[in-house]
Amino acid sequence: MEDILIVDGYNIINGWPELNKLKEESLEHAREKLIEVMSNYGSFKGVQVIVVFDGHLVKGGLRSSELINGVEVIYTGEGETADAVIEKLMHQLPPSLLICVATSDWSEQKIVLGKGAVRLSGRELLHKIQEINKEAEKFYRSNPVESRALDTHLDAKIKSELEKWRRSK
Repeated sequence: MEDILIVDGYNIINGWPELNKLKEESLEHAREKLIEVMSNYGSFKGVQVIVVFDGHLVKGGLRSSELINGVEVIYTGEGETADAVIEKLMHQLPPSLLICVATSDWSEQKIVLGKGAVRLSGRELLHKIQEINKEAEKFYRSNPVESRALDTHLDAKIKSELEKWRRSK
């Protein structure tokens, strides 16, 4: 299992039918949906996710980075491709981590493999996401909300102390 998943954002949006269709209506909504999907994936798998969006054609665009629902989202600057940022990230990350890069760009996949990372095509990532969604649905159906509540996992003494603390406020 990977430690870090780096996603070539627009490459994946263009490769997934649902996101590609959404992109025709609103590119912003397609980006938001991809980030939401990757946030769920990262949370369920315990993986750090970085999504890189290509901004190299945006005149005057500056590179920016933000954290959205646990996903690091990087927008490249003018003249800087997502591929270049992904390659820099692979150099900067500790070699002890298992890095996986999701892109369907064949030339980028060859570079990723040459740098010792694992590559996933857009189709393979979509398949993994679908499998994770099935696992999550199965988990949540077999574990009712009551059994996931924090207080069901606390010792009676701790519950009592917390209740005293709550009432004293």
